[in-house]
Formats: sequence, structure tokens, C-alpha cells
Amino acid sequence: MALASLAALLVAAGYAVLCAVQPFAPCRKCSGTGIRQVRRKVKLCRRCRGQRHRLRTGRRLLNTGRQVRRDGTRRHHHASDRESTPWQ
Repeated sequence: MALASLAALLVAAGYAVLCAVQPFAPCRKCSGTGIRQVRRKVKLCRRCRGQRHRLRTGRRLLNTGRQVRRDGTRRHHHASDRESTPWQ
């Protein structure tokens, strides 16, 4: 049981490092070409929008977590929060 937990932890850590080092991966829908051939028509891939790469799921989760933390901890500055001075 401990060995399986350690293996799962190592796989998760490896994926986290991969997402940090290489956040983009080739698009799976178009195999990294950026175009798709549908009924003898060549079109841009809708999934990657012709960019040939997609953001990894782990990196997307990391970015979302950072955004939520930043929004929750950032101090908002509003004009009404400032102390009013006699010359303003």
C-alpha cells in the first residue's frame, strides 16, 4: 500500500514538474499540425485554433489556483478607502 502511494506521489510530482517546465503540449485533435481535413476540406483545428499547441490540464489548474489566490488575497484599492485629506 505504501509503495503504491509513493508511486502515485512520484507520478503526480513528475507531472507537476513537466507542467512547470513545458506548459504546452501538441494538440491531440490535429496531432500538432494546426489543420484538420474534414470531407476533403482543409480547416483550422477548432481545439487549438491553428496554434498547434494546447495548454496542459495541470498547467491550467495551476493558473486557475494562482488566480483564485491572487483575487482572494489582494488588497483592493478604492477611492472611498483612502483617507481624505483637506486639500483633495
